[in-house]
Amino acid sequence: MYRVFVVSDGTGATAEQVLQAALTQFSHADVIVERRPEIRTEAQIQEVVAEAARSHGFIIHTLVSDRLREVIFHTGRTYNVETIDLMGPLLARLSDQLGTSPAEHPGIFRQLNDEYFRRIETMEFALRHDDGQRIHELEKAEIVLVGVSRTFKTPLSIYLAFRGWFTANVPIVPAVRPPAALFSLPPGKVCGLTMDPLHLAKLRQIRETYLGGAVGDYADPESVRREVEYALSIFRGQRDWPVVDVTNKPIEETAAEILASLGRRRS
Repeated sequence: MYRVFVVSDGTGATAEQVLQAALTQFSHADVIVERRPEIRTEAQIQEVVAEAARSHGFIIHTLVSDRLREVIFHTGRTYNVETIDLMGPLLARLSDQLGTSPAEHPGIFRQLNDEYFRRIETMEFALRHDDGQRIHELEKAEIVLVGVSRTFKTPLSIYLAFRGWFTANVPIVPAVRPPAALFSLPPGKVCGLTMDPLHLAKLRQIRETYLGGAVGDYADPESVRREVEYALSIFRGQRDWPVVDVTNKPIEETAAEILASLGRRRS
């Protein structure tokens, strides 16, 4: 039986996957794999090398720091423990080919991986909670956008989701009270969207033409004005709801204004 210690300054998942892929070529070997993640000091290296020596095992590692790779190499020689460096040769060849030095920041891959999966989650959340869907789950949202039709609620929700925010949006419908769940949300979650009524009426006229004209007062300037005023009256009744005017603003600028108005920051 062989014991292989997977040593990493991150999670060690990448190194273990590589090892397991290689071990498929040695189906008759009796191997126990033990992962040792977050190894970032000389003392930790001394400890894991000594452990490998006591169990007559060996080490494979993906340490990104030149200094720590040097330490594990010399410590392994001291304890007569074989150390296999998976990361060092690759970094050296990449550095030579790319003409630049590696950052040597441990855990970067995990950070990028976490960000990728969060983005998938936030995008799915935005689609599931678009246009007032799943009102009972509004408390799960980090940002809730509220406004009348054609105030860019959906595009803004998708953009904010792409930026990593769990975003939902709820429409304001003329003469209809918004759902009660909206008013029970804590401060800093809800943002009202508004637009110049004449500009909004023009946008709706384009939409009306696309739909064949059978949309009632949807694009009538006076009806649009009353609809916008109705939404603003609701917003004025909620002191914790900032209001952002989206008239003639690009999505990126509007999203930044929304985040600033809610006091939201994410690195």
